[in-house]
Amino acid sequence: MKLPRDIQGIELANSLSKFGYKITRQTESHLRLTRISEDVHHITIPKHKTLKIGTLNNILNDVAGHLGKTKEEIAEELWEKN
Repeated sequence: MKLPRDIQGIELANSLSKFGYKITRQTESHLRLTRISEDVHHITIPKHKTLKIGTLNNILNDVAGHLGKTKEEIAEELWEKN
């Protein structure tokens, strides 16, 4: 699946709530998301109008690694067209 090129930081943060992530802190232009399950996982997302593709790729890889899935599986679950 091709990653979206026009996703905003806040939009990604809201989408990741599907996996149990919640915004726990905002410092200037960055959002801190936390997922609490067996262990705690934090990710930081820039609150930019459009995320760079490399930044989006790194965030998705981090989430996928924590959830034991592939980046492609995460992307499909976030942006599948039903």
